Amino acid sequence: MDASISSLTLETKSMHSEIAGFQSRVTGLEHRIGTLESHMTTVQDRDQDLLYLRSKIMDLEDRGRRDNIRLFGFPQNEEGMDVLAFLSSVLPKMTPLTFDPPLEFQQAHMVAPKRPDGASRPRPIIACLLQHGQARQLLQAARTHGPFQWKDTAST
Repeated sequence: MDASISSLTLETKSMHSEIAGFQSRVTGLEHRIGTLESHMTTVQDRDQDLLYLRSKIMDLEDRGRRDNIRLFGFPQNEEGMDVLAFLSSVLPKMTPLTFDPPLEFQQAHMVAPKRPDGASRPRPIIACLLQHGQARQLLQAARTHGPFQWKDTAST
């Protein structure tokens, strides 16, 4: 009977040490899970912030495009090296409108690359006006008065 009691005591001590090991592992896992949950909350908050900021960027890009105009019909190489200066001098003369303040362009560029074969097919110009309502006024004038004329060429 002493042998069976001592063997039970040894088994109990062995189980007790295993349970203590499991408890320490469970405690460590609980701590790690708690840390991961707090990080997950932070990531979810940042994800929501990112979605909000993306929508703001898209809205700002759309608002920026509202002041863009596309001009067609200018023969190739007429604009020279400075498209902004070309548009600033030519466009006010072509339109029946007077602008106060005068037309100011934020940026302008030709859309397609120059054709190496020397073809004179016109390339579109995209220009962004600095004043908000001027793009709308130009588009409305083009709709009501038809294409603007420049050097016997219709430009729209």
